[in-house]
Amino acid sequence: MWSDWKWVLHYKYVTYGKASALDYKSVRNLNLALHGVSQLRHNQHRAGAAMKLLLVEDDPLLGKSLQKGLSEAGHDCQWTTSGKEAVQRATTESFNVIVLDLMLPDVGGLSVLQDLRQAGIHTPVLILTALGSVAERVSGLRAGADDYLVKPFAFAELAARLEALGRRGVGIAKSELHDSSLVIDLRTRRATRDGRDIDLTPTEFRLLEFLMRHANQTVTRRMLCEHLWDADWEGVTNVIEVHINRLRAKVDRNFASPLIHTVRGLGYAYRSE
Repeated sequence: MWSDWKWVLHYKYVTYGKASALDYKSVRNLNLALHGVSQLRHNQHRAGAAMKLLLVEDDPLLGKSLQKGLSEAGHDCQWTTSGKEAVQRATTESFNVIVLDLMLPDVGGLSVLQDLRQAGIHTPVLILTALGSVAERVSGLRAGADDYLVKPFAFAELAARLEALGRRGVGIAKSELHDSSLVIDLRTRRATRDGRDIDLTPTEFRLLEFLMRHANQTVTRRMLCEHLWDADWEGVTNVIEVHINRLRAKVDRNFASPLIHTVRGLGYAYRSE
């Protein structure tokens, strides 16, 4: 039974209670073992968090397994192996979250993502791929992805990330990011808090957008520098402190609850009210 196993992705063999992971690029025969999907389904039902998902994955074994597991977890999971079909469906249908592989046979995953964002589709996208270098992750996030998960992975983590993106997506319109009192319009580049306009420079706006897209996560100074200026940023990361301080002065000053927080020794975090 699918609901009797724990989802642990691995690429050679499964032994009871233990899985061995090998390099994804060298092995095509994937196996999925499942455990606790029934509990995931129970949690989804209790939270009312069933979602409509678009899964874009060309590997038939993995795609079929993920579709079955996500469906058993209570979601409506639509699966396609084609990047072109993914763009067509995402622009004509409404989805809560898109799960996107990068190595597709017809159109690359990054091209799919860029096409969606250029078309004004702001559905949360989780990249699920074997490409896991820092440069590859940065490229995916800068292209417009909301999350990035590297194979091999545990199904429980994938499910939790999808739930988080689904919750975040509730507050995301096609042209806006908003969280309680703070709203930023991605088309007009306008920001307001409690209805009051916040005059931001282009750099400050991009910085705030990045922080909001990674709400309740710690982002490092280097991540912010790479997002603002260059994926291979080699400059002094202390320069970001100047922009953070200016942004705080505009976003948090005269408000009881600060949104932008310093994570000592690591970087910064945007924390929802």
